[in-house]
Amino acid sequence: MENDKIIRIEVLRGAPCGATWEAAKKILNLSADQALIKIGLETQYFCTADPSNWDPIYGKSPVHLAAELHKIALARALKKINIKTVMNL
Repeated sequence: MENDKIIRIEVLRGAPCGATWEAAKKILNLSADQALIKIGLETQYFCTADPSNWDPIYGKSPVHLAAELHKIALARALKKINIKTVMNL
């Protein structure tokens, strides 16, 4: 983070389809709160899972589940470096 913007992001583990790496590129130069919104949207855009499929355990389509998991992962990473966001206040 520099000037309250994400300037670098390192993906340690991502989706097999590659959506994680593509979505990570799209959140550079955003504030933490903006990035938390955009990571989910970009993940859904790049995700290759079938959006019409329904996961009975989570009650979501795999595309929406992927978006939520990426948002949670980013929130945890930001919390680790003591960045306060709307999600973890």
